[in-house]
Amino acid sequence: MFEFDQYLGFLAFAGILVIGFWLMIFLTAFAIPYWITGTLLEKRKMKKEAKKLEQDKELRA
Repeated sequence: MFEFDQYLGFLAFAGILVIGFWLMIFLTAFAIPYWITGTLLEKRKMKKEAKKLEQDKELRA
């Protein structure tokens, strides 16, 4: 069977594997959609500001 150091090695491996799995789940479930939503909102904001500046130029001319 396992010796004590092999048992600790297996537990360390299993712990790292489980932490990596839950980190992957967290990133795909929360962080990536958050990043995409923020990017889309920022692009919309920039387009709105550009459109406003263009209208201001037309009004001044």
